[in-house]
Amino acid sequence: MTQLANRVDTVAPASAQPSAAPKPKGPFCGLIDSVLVHDPVLETFQGSVNAHAAQGIWTWVTRDICNDIIPADRIASGALTPAEVEAALPEMLGRMKAALAQGLADVEGARRLSAQLGGDETRQHLPTVMLALRNRALLGKAQAFGKATNSISDENALAAAIKAMPLQEPALAALVFHAALGQAGNPTILVLAAIKLSGAATEVSVRRAGLGPLLDAYIAHAQNQLRFFEGNGPFADVDLICRALERFHKLVRSLTGYIEFSRGSQATATLSAITKYVSDRLEPRLKEVVTDLNQAMRRRENADRLDTEKLFAAVGGIFLLATVRDCRDSLALNSVFEQAWNQSGQALEIHIQRTMDTYRQDPEDANTIARLDAVIQMAQVRFSAEYAETLKRARHAAEKRS
Repeated sequence: MTQLANRVDTVAPASAQPSAAPKPKGPFCGLIDSVLVHDPVLETFQGSVNAHAAQGIWTWVTRDICNDIIPADRIASGALTPAEVEAALPEMLGRMKAALAQGLADVEGARRLSAQLGGDETRQHLPTVMLALRNRALLGKAQAFGKATNSISDENALAAAIKAMPLQEPALAALVFHAALGQAGNPTILVLAAIKLSGAATEVSVRRAGLGPLLDAYIAHAQNQLRFFEGNGPFADVDLICRALERFHKLVRSLTGYIEFSRGSQATATLSAITKYVSDRLEPRLKEVVTDLNQAMRRRENADRLDTEKLFAAVGGIFLLATVRDCRDSLALNSVFEQAWNQSGQALEIHIQRTMDTYRQDPEDANTIARLDAVIQMAQVRFSAEYAETLKRARHAAEKRS
């Protein structure tokens, strides 16, 4: 839906050139990336692993227990391949299992293991990481299944596929569902299949049918979008924020729109917490939209200067505002949104008229051209494509008269 990447060149900052240096590999060379989640993590779920904890475990493995089979120089240079890690996994998992058993033997062993890993939280993720590594092939199949759901229209076939998941092993099922959901473009279809299998559209029924890990996967993936709302400054990637907000909305509405959750359930509390987290970070941005717009379009009479940072922020703010409008059912921003939406429309209409009048007087002025390009783009997002086309025709008529 968002098209912020297509904004006018005069508004967008220059992109950095790609580096020729090798990109650093993630923990375990990406073998368990499908179940990694990133900070901030408000609630830990059985089917996912905090990426920071996974990196701590990977560091412990390569530094302390497998430094003789995983070359440190290849890790440092980024040259280590997934195939090399695959080849070393049987021995690696054996040593990890032995180290974990020793760490669980007594309090002192647990303390030493936690110290080596970098904390108790990382140690708690160790069994999940080992389970994911042992079932890495199954995670790959789960991702393929997730992609396939984008084209499956037969609800019965989808329900049968879900029923074939390892539901009798909740820990493994949680990993499988998390990996699958990451590839599902239309998450609603999986919820509908889960309801069909459980026989009722309540959280209690779905969990009783062994599909609780699927619900948890939805919340974990929604939570994993929180990191994208952390960026600040005029050149924060608003397009990325908008895409994350759309994904967050799809995941949350797939649950709350079809599943009846108990008021005091853990899922309800977590959904409430992550909704508040997203809303709290979007609220200041929405309040700045009109201010950024006014400052970006302000023309200095004596020595006019184009404020590209404010212009960029204004365009991005309008795109974000439109995305919030489409996703507001999953947010707690109604009053703030309504105010920003109405005020931005009024301000934009004023600036469109002023900029068009200035353009008619001097169609060669570069600053006016840049502002006109920006307000036409913002008008398309805030009002409609038809309104933007009308402005383009008015601009073309002014060019012909000049």
